[in-house]
Amino acid sequence: MAFEGVSSKLQAIFKRLNGRGKLTEADVNEAMREIKLALLEADVNFLVVKDFIKIVSARAVGSEVLESLTPGQQVIKIVNEELTRLMGGENAKLDFGTQKPAVILMAGLQGAGKTTMCGKLGAYIKKQYGKQPLLAACDIYRPAAIQQLQIVGEKLELPVFERGTQDPVLTAKQAVEEAKRLFLDVVIVDTAGRLHIDGDMMEELKRIRDAVKPAEILLVVDAMTGQDAVNVAKTFHETVALTGVILTKLDGDTRGGAALSVRQVTGKPIKFAGIGEKLTDIEPFYPDRMASRILGMGDMLTLIEKAQANFDERKAVEMAEKMKTNSFTLDDFLDQMEQVRSMGSMEDILKMIPGMDAGKIGGAQIDEKQMARTKAIIQSMTKAERANPDILNASRRKRVARGSGTSVQEVNRLINQFNASRQMMKQMSGRMKKGKRGGFPFGF
Repeated sequence: MAFEGVSSKLQAIFKRLNGRGKLTEADVNEAMREIKLALLEADVNFLVVKDFIKIVSARAVGSEVLESLTPGQQVIKIVNEELTRLMGGENAKLDFGTQKPAVILMAGLQGAGKTTMCGKLGAYIKKQYGKQPLLAACDIYRPAAIQQLQIVGEKLELPVFERGTQDPVLTAKQAVEEAKRLFLDVVIVDTAGRLHIDGDMMEELKRIRDAVKPAEILLVVDAMTGQDAVNVAKTFHETVALTGVILTKLDGDTRGGAALSVRQVTGKPIKFAGIGEKLTDIEPFYPDRMASRILGMGDMLTLIEKAQANFDERKAVEMAEKMKTNSFTLDDFLDQMEQVRSMGSMEDILKMIPGMDAGKIGGAQIDEKQMARTKAIIQSMTKAERANPDILNASRRKRVARGSGTSVQEVNRLINQFNASRQMMKQMSGRMKKGKRGGFPFGF
């Protein structure tokens, strides 16, 4: 889970502060010392930490905190605001410039996940902006790099332009011409991973930039590299003038050093974050929402957006109608589970809900094996049985268990789950008829 280490430490500090009715300047200074250590242990750049603590301390020892009836909450508010400022303040959107096709140049070290991120970004642009992207394969050095981009493009139904191992500068130029010919909107250039200290490779990157004149030059950084990412970003920026940063593998970064340092040091915004291995696991980087997650305050806006993106609107209307008529079936139950599954890990979903105790829900996951078994049980039933599970007597349940390779106990457990969900929907329907709003279906 992203920022798990620093998040748990900060939440423990704030819990102690909230436990005190009044705060003295000594209490605040002690808390600042602990926050400083927590951030340094999270591999945040030392100069960034120093500046952050200085600003927070100056605000926290003021009268608005020390004379407040809820001083602990005031300190948390200040830390939240300053964390947001540290990470950029607000979401920085993609700039497509004025020329068509818009060119987005992707750069970074080897192993940062750049090729996969090219595909993720292309799919995101296609879905969110309605633009048609072209992926340009300009990594001629890494074995199978071109093939990898082609596979990613095929999975996402995105065209890929490649010219084998010819000069990547020429390939990038030809890709732009091809996009013009095909009336495509965006060209995403996948460049070779390179060390920031490799002069020849950095010079090649400059030549690609000068040849295609990109609207965006995005540095792809592995979030788990910590503050080392800062030095990398600084050098790349000095060489090619970055316009933004994309953090990959943020879901596995328990420390948060890169996310909390790179914006402050480079002055360039973090525009996107890779949050999983799926080709759809990319989300815009919102500093305010990320600060809330770090402090255990949830992130309802992102949760709502995930739900909107993954839940079919037509199906939602149908589901609302079924709630009214109490005609919820096992097919609906399975469909709903699949949609929740597509939103990501259960741990991440729960942590976006304000008030959830991160320590108690750590490791919560949707069990893929159990999902498969549930699916097998439901699909082993007849159409009539799925529509009306009440007809599933003992002999039918034995048949379903044999057909799905499970046990009668598992079949019984699923039926009980389903009946509980149906009962909940009935109650929700009753509340809706009275003019009250319900929550998530099935308690998910």
